[in-house]
Amino acid sequence: MRFDYLAASTIEEALHLLTRDKGETKVLAGGTDLFLQVRSKRIKPEYVVDISDIPDLSGVSYDDKRGLRIGALTTIRTLETSSEVRHRYPILSEAAGQLGSVAIRNVATVGGNLCNARPSAETAQALVALSTQSVIVGPGGERIVPLENFFTGVGTTVLKTGELLKEIQVPILPPGSRGGYYKHSMRGTIDLAIVNAAVVVSPEDGDKCYCRDVRIVLGAVAPTPMRAINAEGILRGKRMDKTLIDEAARAASAEARPRAASIRGSVEYKKEMVRLITEKLLWACVT
Repeated sequence: MRFDYLAASTIEEALHLLTRDKGETKVLAGGTDLFLQVRSKRIKPEYVVDISDIPDLSGVSYDDKRGLRIGALTTIRTLETSSEVRHRYPILSEAAGQLGSVAIRNVATVGGNLCNARPSAETAQALVALSTQSVIVGPGGERIVPLENFFTGVGTTVLKTGELLKEIQVPILPPGSRGGYYKHSMRGTIDLAIVNAAVVVSPEDGDKCYCRDVRIVLGAVAPTPMRAINAEGILRGKRMDKTLIDEAARAASAEARPRAASIRGSVEYKKEMVRLITEKLLWACVT
């Protein structure tokens, strides 16, 4: 497979290169997904724009007003090991640590994991559960899109021709918020998820059993990471006990929409795993 390799050193240069030619163009960040797709001939780009050396796209920062900001080129390993992330958003550190091997996490980027738009992408569920916003830059300037609206299908996003994911913004969590991430796969972290999910529960006035707000996000059971809206509605504004959690977990299972043709599990199996995982995560938030 032959393609023209183009390297950018600034965001402006990258945007210029992305719009300069009319042929099929792909962005290179960590490359862990891109090169697999090229080798397997699933994609055949004419141009590859390397953005990996753009300093403005890397790094993790936090302040008490804006929350957490993560550059699109930040590696998955950085999310996993960042003391700021571990302390303030442990669910995100957990999810990052479930992506592939350490060698892959040292290269793979947050932006790549999101823009590849696989329904099972490890960071997607945790970030959607955290009410994250995506910052997109393009020829028309910047625009902000809630991350839960960023994905449009398997392998597709809202990114238009000539646009880049610049950073993601994670808001400050309400006091006492708790959450968790769980990935069910055949071979642990190195394998794709059969089902994965993330849950964030915000309590009322320090009472961890009273659910003021909740976000339940499921992966690998729909074309995009999906919120279990009905399950959330069962819990919101109520005290969470075993009966209510069981009802919410069953509702999440009913909302899941796994493909009948999936090679990683039947519809019935995936729905049952959604029920079990959701129950496990919710129960952990109140115990």
